[in-house]
Amino acid sequence: MQIQVVPVIILVIYVIGMFSIGFLVNKFFIKDSTDYMVAGRQMGVLMVACSLSANNVGGGSTTGVATKAFAGWGLSAAWYVIAAAVAMVPLAYFAPKIRKTMAVTIPEVVHRRFGSFASSFTAILNISSLICLTASQILASAVVISSITNIPQNVCLLIAAIVIAVYTSMGGMMADGIADIIQFFVILIGLAIAVPFIINGIGGIERLQRDLPPVELNFFKVGVPTILSLIFNYFCTFISGPEISGRFAGSENEDATRKSSLLSAVFMVLMAFLPTVIGLCALAENPGLDGGEGTSALMWATSTYAPGIITGVVSASIVAATMSSADSNLLCASTILIKDIYQRFINPDVEDDKLIRYTRLSNISICILATLISLFKIPILTLNLFAFALRSAGPFAAYALGLVVPKATKNAGIYSIIVGSVTVIIWQILDSPFGILPVVFGSLCGVITFMLVTYIESKRGVKPAPSPYIE
Repeated sequence: MQIQVVPVIILVIYVIGMFSIGFLVNKFFIKDSTDYMVAGRQMGVLMVACSLSANNVGGGSTTGVATKAFAGWGLSAAWYVIAAAVAMVPLAYFAPKIRKTMAVTIPEVVHRRFGSFASSFTAILNISSLICLTASQILASAVVISSITNIPQNVCLLIAAIVIAVYTSMGGMMADGIADIIQFFVILIGLAIAVPFIINGIGGIERLQRDLPPVELNFFKVGVPTILSLIFNYFCTFISGPEISGRFAGSENEDATRKSSLLSAVFMVLMAFLPTVIGLCALAENPGLDGGEGTSALMWATSTYAPGIITGVVSASIVAATMSSADSNLLCASTILIKDIYQRFINPDVEDDKLIRYTRLSNISICILATLISLFKIPILTLNLFAFALRSAGPFAAYALGLVVPKATKNAGIYSIIVGSVTVIIWQILDSPFGILPVVFGSLCGVITFMLVTYIESKRGVKPAPSPYIE
């Protein structure tokens, strides 16, 4: 395998750009820990919308969607991303409330309402899941880097980890937000330019309509239950995702969070169909690709029919997208570790400048741990599903409902976290009976527990837990 020169050049330019952004943000913007952890609460609508979208546009939403379109889902593969867009709509209701708390992390909000045990449990779940997600994204980045450079994959793991750790540590959330704007539009425009070349290369839309079975062009082929499950899964993981709530916390005001959620939904719908069409084109032209699995459908079609520079942009931007998700998860994990564990239990009076220093050191330490996990080459999907289940099912009810149910009691939050966490593990072990995802089942159990305990204790005269908002 030869080195793919154009993608490598573009990737090198991207890395240099990320280092430059991190350096400049650190030099001219970061004055205190709020600047570092939540971008000084100055992120505008476009930045937050792009950052939300970029966090959900990586290998899974690009190469993964193309593969699904090729190998079974057909046109309905677009729902893999559209479902995320739909989940952003109800999230727009919660987003201003998240901003209103003026908190930095999810455990901070849980602590205000439900106490130390609930917040500590949530912090541990958040950190553990974010480490797993960072590991999967480092591995995904390394796989693509290795494919375009011919450098051994283990070496690429170290390269990806160093790049992610360095620019994240330098610039914090503001640098991450700026990088997300660039990354999102580069990959969106790159795929948008590639699609007409690919369609024309295979003989036009008529070729798809003529050669593909009608079922492959059925927008609802995957089935309504799967679509609804995806939407609920995304909503649970979004609202209880530290990297998502962190964007809302960093927004310039409450209205910006609502607008950015809706704008992000539009962005993701635009993104949904591009890799789907590419996957269908690959299916029409080369149905035996990868033994019928189509795992390289997107890159095969792009490299075959699109100009070299566009192929380079697409391949490099997929790496960039994966890295962008990794840096968000890394920063969130470090912030929770320092704010909700170190500052709360070890050194409550720590100076603000040391908060930044310790968070940066945590970035490096957690990145090393994530890299070690990635060396085991655990399947990326397995790691991601485990991480999403871990962070979402337990804290979902306590955090989301804790924002909107004034009568919620302390025990409602505590018990819902425990029940949600236990049931998601049981459902995972049982291998998702009835096709219900563990995240969905665990979150529902947490919600039922939360509401039942609140109802029972309210009837008994138990006082509501304190407000999550600073009054």
